[in-house]
Amino acid sequence: MPIHGLPASSASLTPAHFDIERAIRPNILALQPYRCARDDYHDGILLDANENSLGHSIVSESQSKDGHDSLSLPLHRYPDPSHPDIKARIASLRGLLGPQNVFLGVGSDEVIDLLQRVCVAPGKEKILITPPTYGMYAVSAQVNDIGVVKVPLELGADHGEGGDKGRFSLRVDEIKKAVDADPSIRLIHLCSPGNPTGTLISLSAIRSVLEYPSFTGIVVVDEAYIDFAGAAEHSAVSLISEFANLVVMQTLSKGFGLAAIRLGIALAQPPLIQVLSNTKAPYNVSTPTATLALTALSPASLALTQTKIQTLCISRTYLLSSLASLADLGVGPAIGGNDANFVVVPILSRSGDGKPDTKRASGVYKALADEKGVVVRYRGSEMGCEGALRITVGSDEENVILLQKMKEVLTIL
Repeated sequence: MPIHGLPASSASLTPAHFDIERAIRPNILALQPYRCARDDYHDGILLDANENSLGHSIVSESQSKDGHDSLSLPLHRYPDPSHPDIKARIASLRGLLGPQNVFLGVGSDEVIDLLQRVCVAPGKEKILITPPTYGMYAVSAQVNDIGVVKVPLELGADHGEGGDKGRFSLRVDEIKKAVDADPSIRLIHLCSPGNPTGTLISLSAIRSVLEYPSFTGIVVVDEAYIDFAGAAEHSAVSLISEFANLVVMQTLSKGFGLAAIRLGIALAQPPLIQVLSNTKAPYNVSTPTATLALTALSPASLALTQTKIQTLCISRTYLLSSLASLADLGVGPAIGGNDANFVVVPILSRSGDGKPDTKRASGVYKALADEKGVVVRYRGSEMGCEGALRITVGSDEENVILLQKMKEVLTIL
């Protein structure tokens, strides 16, 4: 069955065991996409979408002072449903062919939900996740009434951190066993660098899963934190041209510092992108969001973004060394690969036995927030993160205050 909106092509997809018509639910393939007014015309006297022709009525008493530049945008008009200019800039940035490789969503959470809805049949099929991992994969699965199979990451540190065998690496053989045992698995969600692990998954491990002939579904690699991981060669985007069964998720929330505008990104070969485009809501990305995103992807903005990312990576090194200086107070060595804009450290027992103490860690977390005004994230109940706090790399001033307040709290608790 052809995909609506995708030009017919005789080119074969790779890997050979993957057939997109088997990976997408039949009702989605048969879907006739909703055609909105702006799909046909963008310019002229627009009297086709029942918009308010007199515009908005927001009154700003001090527009220049408060920076309400968005009020000058055509807010009474529906936004462009496809945003080709933004997609073209993202494709160029990530080394892809063009807009046909890019899908835009309202944050990555919309992309997660949409992928599950188009690929996984409710009440019948499942996703696979690799805990500890981002919690929204399982939340979205529950909302969509689909099952969840869990194959934990490697939790031991006998082979160091990350890589092919170290802590928080992908247990490829166990994933293959899970797929063999349960053919109802249709999506595999991977997170690289992981949240809360902060650890890259090796491309060789991802390739092994993509090439596994027994899995005929789609592999989703969430790269929300990829800009903090160093060279672009660590990104699974480099595999897209080879694998039609791969979707790479990215975002403007982290490296670009634009969490408030809610723009998520899916990168894949055109057939998958077309399926997502056919299924999304007509005007999912707003005009203010699109305007800010396009500006953020300009050459000048990209240069400044890269400078800030480099600064945060330097600050990450400082934070790690400073936290290590609190070892006598019970801050254990950081766990994971430290490939994101946060670090994960266990809080150890005061007994001196060197073991993580979940009760103490929870107490430190609450005392920092309630008494010191410093909010970190307690992750002590996550698999492989016993007694751990996840700490975002802050500004220089924020990092200094954090360390001072942590020292005060750890001295007491």
